[in-house]
Amino acid sequence: MSNNDKGFQENSKGSIFGRGSAVNTDNRFERLTYRESDASFEYRQESFQENGEDGTEINPRTKFFKDNSRTIITHNNSPDVGFESSVNVYRGCEHGCAYCYARPTHEYLGMSAGLDFESKIIVKEDAPALLRKELMSKKWKPQVLVMSGVTDCYQPIERKLRLTRGCLEVLAEFRNPIAMITKNHLITRDKDLLADLARDNAALAFLSITTLDSELCNVLEPRTSRPQFRLQAIRELAEAGVPVGVNIAPVIPGLNDHEIPAILKAAKEAGAKYAGYTMLRLPLSVRPIFEEWVKVHRPDRAEKIIHQIQDVRGGRATQKDGGEKSRVPRMNDARFGSRMRGEGVLADQISQLFKLHCRREGLNEDDIELSTEAFKRPLEEKPESPQLDLF
Repeated sequence: MSNNDKGFQENSKGSIFGRGSAVNTDNRFERLTYRESDASFEYRQESFQENGEDGTEINPRTKFFKDNSRTIITHNNSPDVGFESSVNVYRGCEHGCAYCYARPTHEYLGMSAGLDFESKIIVKEDAPALLRKELMSKKWKPQVLVMSGVTDCYQPIERKLRLTRGCLEVLAEFRNPIAMITKNHLITRDKDLLADLARDNAALAFLSITTLDSELCNVLEPRTSRPQFRLQAIRELAEAGVPVGVNIAPVIPGLNDHEIPAILKAAKEAGAKYAGYTMLRLPLSVRPIFEEWVKVHRPDRAEKIIHQIQDVRGGRATQKDGGEKSRVPRMNDARFGSRMRGEGVLADQISQLFKLHCRREGLNEDDIELSTEAFKRPLEEKPESPQLDLF
């Protein structure tokens, strides 16, 4: 069977090799939609790259567009996310994780949360310069910045564009603390800058590991580094002196929740000191994308997985409606306090399992508290005055 034949066969099953979504979902803000013929989707298998990233190239091939943003630091007031300010140098993410909660952000750009999100990437080429400008402003109060608060700052194109490294160079110059979150081994390229900041207690890195099963990772997170390479990244960062942790994100009931003990153990053995987890979130258009993924890739367990997601989101609980009892299928809960952890018996069991094995592995024994004490603004170079020529 040729590569093209295999590509068409997989597409007919609702799957495109190397992509987390096989379709472009309707944009909730747009009346008109544009559909490409399924027959236009092809792929070519290329060599497995040295960092463990899947080097497949498919049709639709990824396209990149310049973003002309005038600012780079964004702020939030959510009590759930654990940080107030973040930097995102890319909009959209080629990693293509089927569950990604950030997918609906592409709809604000007139695109789809499906294939568009992972194949049409918006690039903030001026990110390092914008970051320097904002840190130089007297309005900036030194505080921890997070990179990858929305989309991954080490997605494949970063290898070429080096915008994340450019931002880290600025942060190192200002000694402003930074916390990194990624699913990509590429972070080890910048361990020199992170280790430098860590000497002032101004750097922290988290590797997100959803599963230790490479086959599952291949279809769930098609263009991320494979699990063994993320563990290798934890090891390399720890050896370089960078405080590092593991984030089990997301926990998907019925699919990967049983892996929590193994992931924590493997991360600890690699050098992780901290651990966290987040429950699967399926806001807006992410739900149909993920539901379709489950039906295609885990058809024998699809019903169980969907029901357990509903269980942690209160979606199958009996509710009163007009005096009558009914069951409302819900797979997402946007309320602060529950959206990251879920609620109900199953959510509590997952929480207790996580805490038990963190204690068993000796994780989270120290508090995470980065410092802004070393922050400094470099002296601005002032142009020489022509008046000096008079003397």
